[in-house]
Amino acid sequence: MSADFPQDQSHRATPSMSLSTASLHILLLTFIVSAVSGVQKMTVTPDRGTTFNISNSQIEGCKVCTGSGRSRRCSTSLFLNNNTPVSLEFECSRPQDVFSVQIVRNIECTTKLCSGHIVQADSGSLPLVDFNRRFIWDLQASGPKAFKIDFTKAGLRQINPSERCPDRHTYALQAFQTTGTVDIGKYCRTGTISSAQILNQGSFSLDVPTGQKLQDAQFDMSAGEEIKSLAKISLTLSKGTSSSELLSPNYPDSFPDDDVMEWYFQVPDKHRTAVQFLNLTQPRCLKKETAVEVHSRGRAALVLSLMDTHMYQNEGNFSLTLRNCEMDRRRASSPGLSLNLKVSALNQSYPVLCKVDLRGLEGLALHINKLRPASDCEMKMNSEMKEKITVTSKSDLSFQDCLPEDVQVTATRVIGCSQLEDCRKTPVLLSVPRLPACLPAPLSSVTWTLRPAPHGTVKLTSPTGPLRQSLPGQPCNDSIKVAEEDGTTIGHFCPRGPIQNIQIHANVSVTWWSSMGAKALRTNFKHVLNASFEREISERYIFTVSPSRNSSILVATPGWPVGMKSYSTVSWIVSLPPKMEAQLMFINLSQPKCSKRHTNIRVQTVGSLEEEYSRREDEEAESVTVSENFYLNMSNCMPERGDFHVITKITLQKTKNLLLTIILSVVAVLLLIFVVVLVAVCVLARKKKKKLNHQVSIYNPNGTSFLPGQNGFPKTQEDNESHIYASIEDTLVYTHLLKKGTEIGIYKEFETFTGQTDSQKPLFSEDTGAGNMEGGVRLPLRISCPQVPALPNRPLKHIQPMVDNEIYQPEGQSEEGHSPDLGLRLEPEGGN
Repeated sequence: MSADFPQDQSHRATPSMSLSTASLHILLLTFIVSAVSGVQKMTVTPDRGTTFNISNSQIEGCKVCTGSGRSRRCSTSLFLNNNTPVSLEFECSRPQDVFSVQIVRNIECTTKLCSGHIVQADSGSLPLVDFNRRFIWDLQASGPKAFKIDFTKAGLRQINPSERCPDRHTYALQAFQTTGTVDIGKYCRTGTISSAQILNQGSFSLDVPTGQKLQDAQFDMSAGEEIKSLAKISLTLSKGTSSSELLSPNYPDSFPDDDVMEWYFQVPDKHRTAVQFLNLTQPRCLKKETAVEVHSRGRAALVLSLMDTHMYQNEGNFSLTLRNCEMDRRRASSPGLSLNLKVSALNQSYPVLCKVDLRGLEGLALHINKLRPASDCEMKMNSEMKEKITVTSKSDLSFQDCLPEDVQVTATRVIGCSQLEDCRKTPVLLSVPRLPACLPAPLSSVTWTLRPAPHGTVKLTSPTGPLRQSLPGQPCNDSIKVAEEDGTTIGHFCPRGPIQNIQIHANVSVTWWSSMGAKALRTNFKHVLNASFEREISERYIFTVSPSRNSSILVATPGWPVGMKSYSTVSWIVSLPPKMEAQLMFINLSQPKCSKRHTNIRVQTVGSLEEEYSRREDEEAESVTVSENFYLNMSNCMPERGDFHVITKITLQKTKNLLLTIILSVVAVLLLIFVVVLVAVCVLARKKKKKLNHQVSIYNPNGTSFLPGQNGFPKTQEDNESHIYASIEDTLVYTHLLKKGTEIGIYKEFETFTGQTDSQKPLFSEDTGAGNMEGGVRLPLRISCPQVPALPNRPLKHIQPMVDNEIYQPEGQSEEGHSPDLGLRLEPEGGN
């Protein structure tokens, strides 16, 4: 046995070696054998990096010895790991019946050096033929990649562990895991297996029995893929009719707990493959479920239950992934997972029979259309050639040379409601129907048509949570199209959004398909939507929306980017989380020119009769903030040109405490006013004090002048400030001028004063209102100009100064004992 490996290994004595394109024998053994008195002797020289193990399966009997004299050692087994010649002696005449030989080579596949060849050949020593031999390559890859062994030239096929290969050369693959060693399988030459990849660490081995000459062969080695499974076995199916059997790892024992195994199939053109599950044992699962996933290029995964009795058929290349569950090992009698896969390939030139029975699905119709008229695909229904096939009950179909790209398979179902009260009791589950796998292509789409009773409404909800609308920046992979029966699109929706339900006052069609490809419906997605028939609503469409906290969502008018239908209406009922408010911005707004009525956008809080916001098409739209649950209503007019469509952005944010803000603002303003008033009072007081202390002369028309000071004014009862006037007419201030004017004939004499004569009260005071004359209202005066009598001369203590436009009226009486008559008449407005 030899391999094409690097020559320059003389500096390494460890068993681990890297691969290269150079050539090196995996084992160089030189046996020199002699038979003397029933004892066989030979000399063995192992190659560097190779271990050589000779073991005896019997406890007693023949032994193998090394050395001579006192250094002679004998044992039932011998382990050699260097390249120096070693002389061996077997203490029996036929050691090949007792001993077996195991040759192990460790190979490390690094990222920089991972390509080479394993050459299967004898080293030219004939005595090896007399022993059972096992050649083992222990392989290790640099994670996360696997190592890959290419069997394209020879080809392998898997066999049952109890079987033997016709040429008596049996190969095996093992994977080394932290939980132990897993037997991937046993193989013979000449088969459909083209390569094998094992994750991280594993081994590839060859068993050759006693007396069998080793056949020459070569296997390429390289770095593999970043696989997620225990191992990946690739098969290339041959043209025509063929079949292959594959076994789960550790067969017939259990596949490892909660692990994954993968097989990949390359299928010739115009060939169909069929997969069957045989000899299945199911474990008792604690978590997850056992299943087989089918993956095809350009299609979504199809999950098959291991309990399915029908045969799965497929066109083109595909892979099967076996998944085990977390098994219950508490009972010793609990079986594990073991499985036999039978994969058959047939030429498509033979017709494929397919029976379809839809009698258990009321209102369901299956449509099969031939897409390419020039293709070789032939479709028959009840032995009659068809270009289009529609199945509503039970039919026998046949397909010949029909590839998946040649046909399209769709399904439709009509669900009606005649009596609303009866329909309201039971919701309708919109589920993808399970169809036979013999169809030439998988189901590409399903359309449900919902027809409510008169004055009824269709309500749609999702079983997997709220929906969201497919909008710019928020596309959907797996989309649900909701439209009216006449084809008017309402919107495209997908899971994980804020829309709790959709209510539509019309006949509705719901179409489900996958954006992974036109023929890539995930048939394992059984339940699409829930539909129910409700009472009539006032709007054409109503969406119930519940945004999450501190989020921003988009909602669009039905049919976006196409405009709404004429006169149609839509409402969004938006529920806000506690202590949150919503800011509405109208983006991508398009307004038409209306010939009748107007478009309208309205915002109104729930429970309020007043609108928070309202705009027509001839008014500019603005953003609005709402702090409670609200309705967003939109209605279209009869457009003369243009259309009406809007995307509304609803952004949630924490509510601002306006009351607290107002209170703090008022307190701040009052505090500021108090400070300003306090400063002003202090400044005025200081100025007034300075003015009073300043010595100035005061003019007195009676000719008496004096200097004010500490002794300038007598302390009398006028000190209570009752003498201070709120206002005064100029004629009173300049009375002496009136006197002079009279003397020269300019004014008439004053009228006699008929008002208050109590000399203890001032002529003018702040109490000038009605009744008590409160409020400091100035009384209007009617003044005539009689001859002004001369003011009496008074002593110094009766003279009061005129300061800051305030007049200090004297308290004393005239020499006759009366107040001086100033010749003025003082009357309040409206007085007698």
